Amino acid sequence: MKASKEITFIDLFCGIGGFHRAFTKAGAKCVFANDFDDMAASVYLANYKAGQYLRLGPISTWTDEKNFLIPKHNILVAGFPCQPFSIAGVSKKKSLGREHGFLDKTQGTLFHDIVKVLKRRKPDAFLLENVKNLKYHDGGKTYEYIIGALEELNYIVPEPDIIDARHFVPQHRERIFIVGFHKRHKWEFEFPPTNNLRKKEDLLKYLEKKVEKRYTLTPNLWKYLQAYKKKHKAAGNGFGYGLIEPGKDTYTRTISQRYYKDGAEVLIAQEDSPPRRLTPSECRALMGFPKSHRMLNVGGSDLSNSDRRQLLSDTEVYRQFGNSVVVPLATHLAEALVEQLKPLIKVK
Repeated sequence: MKASKEITFIDLFCGIGGFHRAFTKAGAKCVFANDFDDMAASVYLANYKAGQYLRLGPISTWTDEKNFLIPKHNILVAGFPCQPFSIAGVSKKKSLGREHGFLDKTQGTLFHDIVKVLKRRKPDAFLLENVKNLKYHDGGKTYEYIIGALEELNYIVPEPDIIDARHFVPQHRERIFIVGFHKRHKWEFEFPPTNNLRKKEDLLKYLEKKVEKRYTLTPNLWKYLQAYKKKHKAAGNGFGYGLIEPGKDTYTRTISQRYYKDGAEVLIAQEDSPPRRLTPSECRALMGFPKSHRMLNVGGSDLSNSDRRQLLSDTEVYRQFGNSVVVPLATHLAEALVEQLKPLIKVK
């Protein structure tokens, strides 16, 4: 086997590029990225100058068997959406006496596009990320289909790890990570330890000292959220807002894509007024993105002179970060994956 000069990866369902930052820092090179969301893709382009390999639109456009346009790569990376798995056609195959496997059960899902890439390109490894509940969705059947399909494609898949991002940033955010190496390498990925990696940083370091009044909840909204929480607490439910007291609490709840609606997941207590939402910059910090990350659209060649008029709305920024991956956590896994892959494909 000839020695490779570099490790390459593709970034599917790339969003604003949390995995891009992670794998680039780990020393890998992105050769293809795709997302259906044009706003997220524009932010990706603004931050990574990915014009040569970023492709917008449905992933199926690039995985069509007759017009397969995804290049060869070493690692497939995807924070893929999880939708109900269809098993249409399975009963028909049974009636015809034909065998069917896990690959058939993934048809009609976005995960099936990942399957098509793995089957066609046979990359050395993959890293997939999803919400914790993927493991329990539909009584565990969805998870079973996914792992089964990956193993049918000749990948060695160790027990996936559910990791809480609060080991890296002060945000409670559990996600499942599935990693596999192709059987030709005879290697099972070893998850790096993650407990207690974050220093005991004060949450205050992630919060701004001066915040515009527009982030403070209106008295009416605050009364509504209090009544809503009281109602569900009486019914034995855990629904309601999450109030953070600076200087007392050490981490926040999960920032979700719906944060823009009322900010209820993470509210910051204030003296003599209702609590406030996180600002976009605070969300950026809690997701582990650097201050250099641009929260804007691409609208010209000279971004430095037009940042203000190209700033995204708060609603869009909240949605983008809520859909992203925590960068330090992703980097921790990316570095482990790249280091374990290097000797297998003879990269110095």
